[in-house]
Amino acid sequence: MSPMSTAQGEGLEVRSLVRVFGSGGTAVRAVDDVSFHAPAGLLTGFVGGNGAGKTSTMRMMMGVLAPSSGETLFGGRPVTAADRRTFGYMPEERGLYPKQPVLDQLVYLARLRGIPAATARAEVLDHLARLGLADRAREHVEKLSLGNQQRVQIIAAVMGSPRALILDEPFSGLDPAAVDGMVDLLREHTSRGVPVLFSSHQLDLVERLCERLVILRQGKVVADGTPASLAARGVVRHRLVLSGDAGWVRGMDGVHAVDIDGSVALVEVSDDDAARRLLGAALDRGGVHEFSPVRPSLTEIYREVAA
Repeated sequence: MSPMSTAQGEGLEVRSLVRVFGSGGTAVRAVDDVSFHAPAGLLTGFVGGNGAGKTSTMRMMMGVLAPSSGETLFGGRPVTAADRRTFGYMPEERGLYPKQPVLDQLVYLARLRGIPAATARAEVLDHLARLGLADRAREHVEKLSLGNQQRVQIIAAVMGSPRALILDEPFSGLDPAAVDGMVDLLREHTSRGVPVLFSSHQLDLVERLCERLVILRQGKVVADGTPASLAARGVVRHRLVLSGDAGWVRGMDGVHAVDIDGSVALVEVSDDDAARRLLGAALDRGGVHEFSPVRPSLTEIYREVAA
């Protein structure tokens, strides 16, 4: 294992992070007692509306912004400046030099992280090829599309086998093929035990990728856990498919018809007795093709806890 590799168990953790902007009557508590864990070897999604506090939290984790109180830990101990130099960070605002060629810029940034020039050049060329940018190596960053600039920015973050990755909107502006390439790259890092924390407004993507989710609202954590555990917190609905029209379901005690479309009903039942009565009434009226639970999607969970 190389010196830059991440040992199993070196997850990221924030404890009671607070950030107040301003003072007195104009003070704004942008991050309000935020605590969560991004475990080693997992992708953790960090979601919330604009102004929820995601970017400020990530900046504090990286030492770019000083916390008003609270701390960030790595491997169970307070993170140090030396630790942060081994982290890969992708800021919300691209930190690239627009008039510098892509290859030269990435090699320069890699060398700032202590990577020898020849090694840096080989690693950069490999990443450019993997993300479909081999033919753009000599172009200036400002000549690239926003999506391609995003790919260059992620390469800068993953150079040198980082021990942790903190990525602010890494998938913004990427087409589906580029997203898949990016995901494959991040999975290689989680496979060697690297914790990856990334923010995104693309909830369908977060739901597909992440082993853990943290949802922020107005600077506070309102949900934190695995997708399955968060789904279990939501209201469980049932899909009922009948042989005939399902309109009669609206009159059942203990049953709320969320949606009815011909022979298909989406319902919420108050308890097991109501479910049994519903199923019995359906069988009395004819065939029942399906009666199955429907877990809420991440989008539905997000709307419930972050609205």
